[in-house]
Amino acid sequence: MEAIIPAWAEGLDCAVTVCDAEGVIIFMNARSRETFARHGDIIGHSLFDYHPEHACATIRRLLAEGSSNTYSITKQGRKKIIHQTPWRREDGTVGGLVEISLVVPEVFPHYDRDKK
Repeated sequence: MEAIIPAWAEGLDCAVTVCDAEGVIIFMNARSRETFARHGDIIGHSLFDYHPEHACATIRRLLAEGSSNTYSITKQGRKKIIHQTPWRREDGTVGGLVEISLVVPEVFPHYDRDKK
């Protein structure tokens, strides 16, 4: 696991949760552990135990296709952007998913770098 997770991920100011190809949680940084503390230590547990069926279907699809999913939510009065993306083994196969959960302001700037 240490080869997959760089040390700097532990102190990020966003939640980083990593699972393997079967959906088993293999890493949670400090912010992720804080976010999900009410569940106790869930490293080694299946993501599927903590999500409703529609979310489990999305997780299964992302793992099977090796695709990403991004959305925003409001939870406990805070807006978050959630990005779920595959991590890959050296041979290119999907090793699992990384979820990054980032608290953002309700309104924040958007810059169009394509605009002249």
